[in-house]
Amino acid sequence: MAADFEQQSYWHYRFRSETAFEWLLSSVDFLQLIDRPVLATLPRSAPILHVGAGTSDLHNHLRRRGFLDVTNVDYEPLAADRGRELERRAFGDVRMQYTVADATRDLAGAAAGGFRLVLDKSTSDAVACGGDEALRRMCDSVRGCIAPDGAWIALSFSADRFRLSGLPFDVEVLAKVPTPKARETDPDVFYWCYCLRPR
Repeated sequence: MAADFEQQSYWHYRFRSETAFEWLLSSVDFLQLIDRPVLATLPRSAPILHVGAGTSDLHNHLRRRGFLDVTNVDYEPLAADRGRELERRAFGDVRMQYTVADATRDLAGAAAGGFRLVLDKSTSDAVACGGDEALRRMCDSVRGCIAPDGAWIALSFSADRFRLSGLPFDVEVLAKVPTPKARETDPDVFYWCYCLRPR
């Protein structure tokens, strides 16, 4: 039976014991992937939204690079607790924001808005398990809190994650990342890194 990634109850159960996990790529690899096209030109004072933060350490890697205006959002309160704990353990204090919100409903209400960068490591994949309308609601929610010149970087396992009509974003593939093969004869499988810019 497939996991109910779109259900909050799934994440609550999972985060009760999980203290750290990275979806698709490590935070280091993900940031290297987007460094030149996005991060290198982003001011260190730019507001960043990490949507579906979960138990990732991405926020700590952003802080090490000098980004402090980072808002980490997840709809499971345990994820916010874990994020604070990871930051405190790494730096001795907590300077980033941690917010509980549903990415398909109320990002603009939960986060201050005007984000220059929105980061998503497979959150859109989890939301898409709830169907096209759930993904469309997430896109509208992100659109409501991103700056007009901002970018949403989404890492996904899907080659067609954002092929819905009428999305409020222009979508570009930044990279196709080959996944490791167990055997030489295994088929080629890729992770997809998208850049979505507001229309």
